Amino acid sequence: MPSKRQILVTNALPYANAALHLGHILEYTQTDVWVRFQKMRGHECYYVSADDAHGTAIMLKADEKGISAEEHIAHMRAIHEADFRDFLIGVDNYHSTHSEENREFSELIYNRLKANDHIAQRSITQAFDPEKNLFLADRYVKGACPKCKADDQYGDNCEACGATYSPVDLINPISVISGATPIGKESVHYFFKLPEFTEFLKEWVSRGTVQKEVANKLGEWLDSGLQEWDISRDAPYFGFEIPDAPGKYFYVWLDAPIGYMASFKNLCDRDGLDFDHFWKKDSPTELYHFIGKDIVNFHALFWPAMLKSAEYRTPTKICVHGFVTVNGKKMSKSRGTFINARCYLDHLNPEYLRYYYASKLSGTIEDIDLNLEDFIQKVNSDLVGKVVNIASRCAKFIANGNDGVLSSTIENPELWAQVSGAADTIANHYENRDYGKAIREIMAQADAANEYIAAKEPWKLNKDESQQQSVQDICSLGINLFRLLLTYLKPVLPAMTEAGEAFLNDNLTWDSVKHPLVEHKINPFKPLMQRIEKERVDAMVEASKEDLAKETAKPISGPLADEPLADEIGFDDFIKVDLRVALIVSANHVEGADKLLQLNLDIGGEMRQVFSGIKSSYDPADLEGRLTVMVANLAPRKMRFGMSEGMVLAAADKQGIYLLEPDSGAQPGQRVT
Repeated sequence: MPSKRQILVTNALPYANAALHLGHILEYTQTDVWVRFQKMRGHECYYVSADDAHGTAIMLKADEKGISAEEHIAHMRAIHEADFRDFLIGVDNYHSTHSEENREFSELIYNRLKANDHIAQRSITQAFDPEKNLFLADRYVKGACPKCKADDQYGDNCEACGATYSPVDLINPISVISGATPIGKESVHYFFKLPEFTEFLKEWVSRGTVQKEVANKLGEWLDSGLQEWDISRDAPYFGFEIPDAPGKYFYVWLDAPIGYMASFKNLCDRDGLDFDHFWKKDSPTELYHFIGKDIVNFHALFWPAMLKSAEYRTPTKICVHGFVTVNGKKMSKSRGTFINARCYLDHLNPEYLRYYYASKLSGTIEDIDLNLEDFIQKVNSDLVGKVVNIASRCAKFIANGNDGVLSSTIENPELWAQVSGAADTIANHYENRDYGKAIREIMAQADAANEYIAAKEPWKLNKDESQQQSVQDICSLGINLFRLLLTYLKPVLPAMTEAGEAFLNDNLTWDSVKHPLVEHKINPFKPLMQRIEKERVDAMVEASKEDLAKETAKPISGPLADEPLADEIGFDDFIKVDLRVALIVSANHVEGADKLLQLNLDIGGEMRQVFSGIKSSYDPADLEGRLTVMVANLAPRKMRFGMSEGMVLAAADKQGIYLLEPDSGAQPGQRVT
């Protein structure tokens, strides 16, 4: 057993603007399993988290709901905490970035950066909404590309031609918040001098603080030259005001990672822990951040550089994971596979998903696929068919034959030694976050245990009075092997383990593998886990589709309801538009385009190629064979990716894009009137 370690662990803070989904649960499961393993090993390990509660998006959502930002984040925090609890995420402290602890640490770190001459300030020109009196981030401005004139482009780059520009350069720009025409407005902003930390960051990355593939990506960014980081936002903004800078607020990504410190400080004050011991420069403790691969730059560049300047310790390791796909595809609301955490919990045991995720996770940043058929098969086969089956087959013989008391000897010492001897290998896999390898090793040992019991056939021996002691010895070993397997699975399956501990009359630690239970009384066996019924999985998927239907059926409120209608046109103008039913023969991703799909359309014997900005809502494979409606007489437009020969019709709101479809019976080429 290694010497006792002192470890602080965090996960990426969930944003207080939406419910958690199964992609979030992957990260929290990965973190929780690692923390529970460390605690089982006897280490002093603390796991803290919090709601990420600042930013323009939260301010706008609260305004849309007609409540204060504080009320909105309090409501979302309660939802998030319930999801954490019900998915058995054993966080030691759940806090909020909108807290006094976070305000104090944000101001302290900023003042240290400033004192060390790592803060610059200069005027910049930004798009400004004159109706909302609000500076607009790029994603809140749309208009026509200043280069190719393509409509409906965001304020930073054009999907059609690839041009990059400032929002103020757009043709006929509008604010997506109010519909007003933005103006260019100058203001002073504050910047963190990140380039000055280039050499430090190169050395920090080289210490093994991130996975190899992450280090390679960071190396590309470092070699290409870092830019100063804008850490300020103008009022109105929901966040913390910058000291000595009225009307200026810390950008949400400045105080979000500081929220790790704030949550731990809250825990320290509550439980009498030494905050400085964990966060001081050159601390002997360990600090681990579990995050997704989409936020590496904030955690592996900005964050350690800030900590370095402020003279705090830097992370021991940043553990990066991939995304979640469902049935091999990006999670989709229309397919019912964009599944919220609460929707899952309404239908299925959380430990089913914890086990499945663990069986798929590795120490790499590869994406994880939740294949629903494989999910059902693996849980039923491994947990019910292999692990729980051992206890259920053996317990009744011990209860009936020896009043629940296990034998005084181990019938097959070699098998006991084999299964207990796997502990170090499994522990090494857990430590390196190679949970999939740990699960495979555990199931290999479960197979060995089941093969032993099947070969011995105690149910047959039990019919012979002279073989009663052999039955007790065989089944006692079976119970001991089950105990070993349950010990190995405890970080993944805390609730099932708790029920198993009640049956075994034992408290399982990692040291439990060293000694078997002999002449030990166990309690009556009760079922530990039920099989997954496919009907319940199907019901979950359908419920997710119903949730989408409820969302889209809601009356439009907020900014979309205020969007002004276009100028009135006459019937003669409208009749010029030739709308045709189109069959989507094929659909493909467009290399180099974040929003476009290439559609090949049949409009009644004539093929058309159309580039459409619907990629965020549709997987190409799901579109093939569907009917839609297109503008057939729109003049062809040459784009960077090829010629677009029309336009498909779609509706859009803040939840997504919805391709228009004709009623059943329509045929390709028919005119829409």
